[in-house]
Order: sequence, then structure tokens, then C-alpha cells
Amino acid sequence: MDAQRLWCPATCCFGGGAGETIPRELLKQCDVHTLLRLPTGIFYAQGVKANVLFFDRKPASEAPWTKTLWIYDFRTNEHFTLKTNPLKRENLDDFVARYNPENRHQRKESERFKPFAYEDLLKRDKVSLDIFWLKDESLEDSANLPDPDMIAAEIAQDLQSALDQFVQIAADLRK
Repeated sequence: MDAQRLWCPATCCFGGGAGETIPRELLKQCDVHTLLRLPTGIFYAQGVKANVLFFDRKPASEAPWTKTLWIYDFRTNEHFTLKTNPLKRENLDDFVARYNPENRHQRKESERFKPFAYEDLLKRDKVSLDIFWLKDESLEDSANLPDPDMIAAEIAQDLQSALDQFVQIAADLRK
């Protein structure tokens, strides 16, 4: 049986309960080879984390299929918003080049792209795939914060988005 290449938005793989069971089973039953940590705020409000898992579905096996999970941290020290600074295709050029779909077994480690062994992933608290190693510069030095007008615009955008969602919920409840 040929492997099928799949990807999924990986919000379900970070936390307790199903957030522990799902990654444990995925790592065992599929060859989970890549995780892309996306910047917050590109799909939803600022602060909402998004990840993409890339894996090959495999036939049933006693031994786990995942040997190494490569994680690309495109979240730390990256700031995008839906309106004022949207994510563009060219922002992902480094990830695409390092992903190396032609031969992913010849990937090269970089500051943002690191491999993690299956055994090490299982040792993590609740098998959490929320792994990061880069230092968030905005937390260490206030000089690295975005300009106040950008922060204010992001806050206004987040508040407007939340208000729009509440208006939609209220309309749905009236139906």
C-alpha cells in the first residue's frame, strides 16, 4: 500500500485529554515528519496559535512509524496580522526550501528548523508537540516591541473581530 501524504491543522495536538491521545496515536500510526508552527494572528485573533502537521499515512504496524519529527518555528519573533501585515507566500520561502519534499531524509538543521526523535517526543509532558527553542525577543527587550500605533491597530482589529463574532453569534441565537 502506498503512503498517502496528508497534512492537518494541528490545533488538536496541544494539551491534555484528546490533546495527548491524538498526537501519541498519530506518531505511532503515521510517519509524522514535519510540524510548522505558524505565527499567531494569521487566521484568527492575535494570540491564537496555529500549527500544520505533515504526515504520511501508513499500514498498521506494531512499531511506530514516526522516527523523527522536524519542527519549523515560524512563530517566534514573527508578527503578522490579518489586515495590517498579512502573511504572504514569500514569507514561507525558507520553510519550503528546508522542507525538501524530494528527499526529506536529507534535511539540514537551522536556527528555525530542528529534528526531534520519537522517543524524546513521548517523554514530553502529555506528549505535547508545542515545542519551542528560540527566545522571544519581544519578551526580553521592550525595545523590540512593535510601534505603539501598530499595537493599537492590532488591539482595535482584535476587538472589532471579537465584536463581529459576538454579533454573528447573537444573530444565530435569534434564529
